[in-house]
Amino acid sequence: MTKADLITAISTDTGLSKKDSESALSSVLSAITDSLKSGDEVRLVGFGTFKVSDRAARAGRNPRTGETIQIKASKVPTFKAGKELKEAVN
Repeated sequence: MTKADLITAISTDTGLSKKDSESALSSVLSAITDSLKSGDEVRLVGFGTFKVSDRAARAGRNPRTGETIQIKASKVPTFKAGKELKEAVN
């Protein structure tokens, strides 16, 4: 499902116009992004939890040359599915 498909589904389910559905989706995604940027978790009960995890620096290998390179530490967004979402998928 693409973002456009999701906007169409929201529009169909809610009766909102596609423009309003796109605005609502963008607002939700922006709020999640802003919360993660500030280091907060986003918990959607029954759906799952978004949070930021620290990834340690590590040694890697350049696949083209085989040379060992150092990969910097970074922060990565993660998602853990909630119980209801897991049950719905299974």
